[in-house]
Amino acid sequence: MEFLADSYIGSPDQLCALKFSSPFQLLVATILSAQCTDERVNLITPELFRSYPSPESMAGAPLSDVERLVQSAGFFRVKAKNIVGAAQQIVERGSHVLESMDDLVTLPGVGRKTANVVLSVGFGLPGLPVDTHVSRLSKRLGFTKNDDPERIERDLLEFIAPKETGSVSLRLILHGRKVCVARKPKCDQCGLAKWCPSFLG
Repeated sequence: MEFLADSYIGSPDQLCALKFSSPFQLLVATILSAQCTDERVNLITPELFRSYPSPESMAGAPLSDVERLVQSAGFFRVKAKNIVGAAQQIVERGSHVLESMDDLVTLPGVGRKTANVVLSVGFGLPGLPVDTHVSRLSKRLGFTKNDDPERIERDLLEFIAPKETGSVSLRLILHGRKVCVARKPKCDQCGLAKWCPSFLG
């Protein structure tokens, strides 16, 4: 996977677009990002995190106020309920987001993708988030033939070193947003074209 380290895909410190200052805030931002752009999430979270910066403060937040603050994220009632519920469970477990996939996926609104974001970006641990971009590029590049995110994750883990999983995922996401877009991929601008079965035919 050395070719994914090329500078045109971005430097490591610029890969995650979400703004946060703790693993808990990253967890909240990632829950909000479902079916919502990172840009929109970054407009929402400054006021949200000023009001409720920690698991303890979020756990005690009035649900109606959290709904108001996240309303523009889409599906805001479900997201607000999940965020407050997750914060309450985190407080019950000692007020720290635990560095464990098994623990994270038991929180409301948290699946493997969100858990992998928190592990890889929030804690610097192995974690391979598979979103629509990673799924699309993995198939275009011939890394997988599967559609299910968990199966795609397993396929990628066969040849990506654990310490590189988060970086590879974030680079694929950025590349999918800027170059290998869904409808009209910019193959003439793609530094991965010489490795890409979809381009080579």
